Amino acid sequence: MDANAHSTGHTEGAAGTGDAAGTEVVVIGGGYAGVMAANRLTAREGVHVTLVNPRPSFVHRIRLHQLVGGSDDAVVDYRDVLADGVRLVVDTVTRIDAAGRAVNLAAGGTIGYDYLVYAVGSGSADPSVPGAAEFAYPIASLEEARRLKPVLGAAAQAAPVTVVGAGPTGIETAAELAEQGRRVTLVCGGVLGPYLHDRGRRAVARRMAALDVTVLEGADARVTAVTRDAVELRDGRTLPSEVTIWTAGFGVPDLAAYSGLTTDALGRLLTDETLTSVDDVRIVAAGDSAAPSGLPPRMSCQAAMPLGARAADTVLSRIAGERPETLNTVFAGQCISLGRQRGIFQFAHKNDVALWFHVAGRPGAKLKEFVCAGVVKHLADEAREPGSYRLHRVSGGGVRRTRLRQAGIVGGPGAPAEAPATGSAA
Repeated sequence: MDANAHSTGHTEGAAGTGDAAGTEVVVIGGGYAGVMAANRLTAREGVHVTLVNPRPSFVHRIRLHQLVGGSDDAVVDYRDVLADGVRLVVDTVTRIDAAGRAVNLAAGGTIGYDYLVYAVGSGSADPSVPGAAEFAYPIASLEEARRLKPVLGAAAQAAPVTVVGAGPTGIETAAELAEQGRRVTLVCGGVLGPYLHDRGRRAVARRMAALDVTVLEGADARVTAVTRDAVELRDGRTLPSEVTIWTAGFGVPDLAAYSGLTTDALGRLLTDETLTSVDDVRIVAAGDSAAPSGLPPRMSCQAAMPLGARAADTVLSRIAGERPETLNTVFAGQCISLGRQRGIFQFAHKNDVALWFHVAGRPGAKLKEFVCAGVVKHLADEAREPGSYRLHRVSGGGVRRTRLRQAGIVGGPGAPAEAPATGSAA
């Protein structure tokens, strides 16, 4: 391994040796899914886990809007959430050599593996709107949020700020900035909070009105162009905008496709219902970059950690020579902060369709904060006691099977033949 790919406070050891002393597992991506998988894999003696991540700190992504607003730095020390037995390599994987069972690193060198967990996550989608890439500021990554923060700091308090996209990130960012007295317009390009039940949507709209956020809904409220100081809409309106923040859409890295692995149309690694790649039984996927049976769950932290646990369980089952269990995706709803003082928890059916019931106001803010803190606690608990996480085993009541049947899929695409239950590279 290249000397520039270094470990940060976790157990060192040769990776990819493929000898009888143990099984080498490489996890690509140190987000919610990757950290959960890495921690869980340490439950089995003889499994050596290497986590490759481009940053030396864990990004608490659901707090990035707080970083922009100045109320949180949105990072956690890996020593607080990563098991001591996991080796952290700060580098970027540029290619997966499935045939050779190795990953190539940007800094040079390779790391070999017996099993690979693909958890590269998601980021901002490349906007197709003219001028958006040049003049708008996405905030899907730590680097993007850090780039935006000083721009806002340099703008006058009364300067017009436009937030494009009315999903959770857009709503949270608009509320965070408006609560600080910023002059904010939220351009929905459709309805406010598409996931929300009508009752929950009305509660969010009331909060936006209380914060003096101008909310533009409907098909005509779609951005057609972005300039240095304005946003143009489909209906011909031009909105003055000194700072334009882009939260519309997510994309995934092209690593899987570039490495010759089968993906869905968005670029997520295509797997069966055990999260095993349809190309290679030694590769499993988790989080936003996984497309089980071509029917991926909603991109979210809520899905990422259970998927990470399921991916780890699949690898551990294959090492033990057992048949892996299939995916069981259950959702509780969606929580959105509406500034530091208010929030909403939108409850949902297990199939991720919003219910009429929600908790808003100060209780909603407390629930949101409880969730944000709870995410880190889940990861830290799994680091201390691998195998303790259980939420991915909560019964889905056949929701996933129903969705597969409706799509004409029975059991999902089949995985390749079973891999040998050994750490050998043979």
